[in-house]
Amino acid sequence: MNKGMITGFSLLGVMLMSLFASSAFGADIELSENSTLEGILRRGKLRVGLEVGYMPFEMLDKRSGLRQRTLRHGGLRRGEQQLNIIGFDIDMGREMAKALGVQFVPVDTIWPSIIPALNVGRFDMIMGGMSVTEEREQKVDFADPFMTVGQTVLLNKKHQGKVTSYKDLNDPKFIVTSKPGTTGEDAVMKLIPKCTYKPLGAETACATEVLNGKADAFVYDLPFNAVFMALHGTKKLVFLDKPFTTEPIAWAIRKADPDFLNWLNNFLKEMKADGRFEKIYDKWFKNTDWIKHVR
Repeated sequence: MNKGMITGFSLLGVMLMSLFASSAFGADIELSENSTLEGILRRGKLRVGLEVGYMPFEMLDKRSGLRQRTLRHGGLRRGEQQLNIIGFDIDMGREMAKALGVQFVPVDTIWPSIIPALNVGRFDMIMGGMSVTEEREQKVDFADPFMTVGQTVLLNKKHQGKVTSYKDLNDPKFIVTSKPGTTGEDAVMKLIPKCTYKPLGAETACATEVLNGKADAFVYDLPFNAVFMALHGTKKLVFLDKPFTTEPIAWAIRKADPDFLNWLNNFLKEMKADGRFEKIYDKWFKNTDWIKHVR
């Protein structure tokens, strides 16, 4: 047993004692053996589900020799080449793995199938900038939210001055795109149901569709739309940047796993208390130095 595993088991033991001080020792052992956290420590790997391409949470580093448009989701490799992924979630995941004394393993996954993949054990948790929704809470448990975002609109510039709100898009004459399985798609279906909806499989494909005039608007999360606007300027797009939904973002795990859930919440508190969270947040959400590596 290596030092990291010893440290991890110690953390687990302390947490279990605090949670189940009145329980019998045998019950504690049974829960530990069934927990995701115990499996992570035994395996020596923290496997995190995400979908590469959601700026600035997880992105393909072009210095690896690959480009986002050539990426097929569903694995860590394309051919024989290891993907080099950067972003907010990647830095947070590495800090998390470091705290556990294990290896961080990002698992690139198609977003609409990411919750089923979690629940069948393909990975240990979901990052990926997942919004907390009532529908998702029926299938997974969420740790404490670490930020709040909302839906915004990228608009083709031909509509500048004519479309000033998402509400103006609630008309069949407007082609609106978003990504399946996301809260962007939910917002389109619930709030502007009369538009002509055109789902596309990737965020960048949706935004590019508007950029090229093949769609009128893209409804999606503020962070991604803000970065895409910064990358492509204002010559072809208008950014309606005031969010019209409020969505907490959190990590998701399999249901009925209180030891892992409590560990994640305590980890997040420590990250925020000692300044590491703010440092990583500023690096990806307030600084633009990373853009040259993904553009």
